[in-house]
Amino acid sequence: MLMKLPRWGFWCECWTESLTEQGPPALVASFDAYSAPQADRWVAVALETTSPALDADASSAAWEWMYDGRIDTRRALLRAEPCTLSLTHASTRITWAIQPVLFLPLAHRQSTELPACTHDFTPHSEE
Repeated sequence: MLMKLPRWGFWCECWTESLTEQGPPALVASFDAYSAPQADRWVAVALETTSPALDADASSAAWEWMYDGRIDTRRALLRAEPCTLSLTHASTRITWAIQPVLFLPLAHRQSTELPACTHDFTPHSEE
């Protein structure tokens, strides 16, 4: 969404973390939402999509959030409070995090013409 002024919204992320191996969590997906319903819908769609592949406990927790926890999440988001939902499937923790943010009008991420300053950037070479 191209914007000219700062706009309030929500930054949504999905992270996975191994519970058996050392290492930092991995960012799996992110989404910029411009309303509380859009933010919690992003999590709900992810849960509906993945719940058939989850083990019984994680699937049950996913559906419990969709039936009971989602309304609490929506209310918190409407109060501009951050929200998280974590599920454990086998040895992996999956966490959805939603943060209220102020989106600044920078370069549109889907624009075909990048700003001139991007040509000044030189990526680091891997050695």
